[in-house]
Amino acid sequence: MEITEHIASLAGEGRLLAGAAGEAGPHAPVPTCPGWQVRDLLRHTGMVHRWATAFVTEGHRSYVPEGGEPDLDGDELLDWFTDGHALLVEALRNAPDDLDCWAFLPAPSPLAFWARRQAHETRIHRVDAESARGGALTPVSAPYAVDGIDELLTGFHARPKSRVRSGTPRTMRLRALDADAVWTVRLSAEPPQTVRGADAEAEQADCEVSGTASELCLALWNRLPLSSLVASGDKEVAALWTGNSGVNWS
Repeated sequence: MEITEHIASLAGEGRLLAGAAGEAGPHAPVPTCPGWQVRDLLRHTGMVHRWATAFVTEGHRSYVPEGGEPDLDGDELLDWFTDGHALLVEALRNAPDDLDCWAFLPAPSPLAFWARRQAHETRIHRVDAESARGGALTPVSAPYAVDGIDELLTGFHARPKSRVRSGTPRTMRLRALDADAVWTVRLSAEPPQTVRGADAEAEQADCEVSGTASELCLALWNRLPLSSLVASGDKEVAALWTGNSGVNWS
């Protein structure tokens, strides 16, 4: 996907997040993040936005820790979140194509990385805010959902820190029914290896999970239960993912 598409998505998802958070109220529990209230969600996501903005605007070429979460609540916290989100969108829109700064997942460029990462970060936390508000979740469009699945499987869970491991080699196939997209994830004692496209169909899978791209994306991010999708084969393989795939801030 194009950088401009990710920035536009980030802008829209941030507005939806703020709207849902405002409707839910700062003390509403967040079902998708046990132990969190909406104020925790806003503090965390707003902190991440400012942390990302600093790399884009200041060009740090190595890791710099985030500045911590604010001791704010209520309308003041929501305004702080909204301001930080707007600053991030503006920074990405104004950044040069040859931006040189630190990034932590493979990408065509640092600018492409930060635009993509923050769009998906904000989208997932928008789902959290909507779950706190109650009612229907805004679906993730198929192209963004497919891209989000790619980032999660070939980015986050290709890293040594992934905890999705199996002493016995296993394979899990994921099929997005509305996007003609298929992934096969090979699980072993090493970090998962993901194959996409025609090559993903070339080997037998121990388990297959299928649904819309939006459902798959949210389930893989543990915002929907994988059990709510259509699964065939050894469902214990899917349980390996559910129990060990959480991506934590660190």
